[in-house]
Amino acid sequence: MDFFWAFVVGGFICVIGQLLLDVAKLDAGHVMSTFVVLGCVLDGFDLYDNLLSFAGAGASVPITSFGHSLLHGAMEQADKHGFWGIALGMFQLTSAGIAAAILFGFLVSVFFKPRG
Repeated sequence: MDFFWAFVVGGFICVIGQLLLDVAKLDAGHVMSTFVVLGCVLDGFDLYDNLLSFAGAGASVPITSFGHSLLHGAMEQADKHGFWGIALGMFQLTSAGIAAAILFGFLVSVFFKPRG
């Protein structure tokens, strides 16, 4: 059943993204930003942790999980270190993903020619 719910929840998130692209005519950057903010809002109301325990990878793989990680880390470190903990916490939990995105973006730009 875990695989089923992961598929359903992850698929539902993807359907929402596709509807935003097709119906609302948003571009990919706006949809991605919307999902990151949605993950932050759901984590702010303590709903995303419940979704993670229910859906597993269906909720942790989409970009909404990145927003959850940003806010979760910022709030956790803000309690310990105050204002400076906000920036420290955001980058502590998400640094691997940010570093991988920068590295792979650089490698793609070196080995392939852009068509734009």
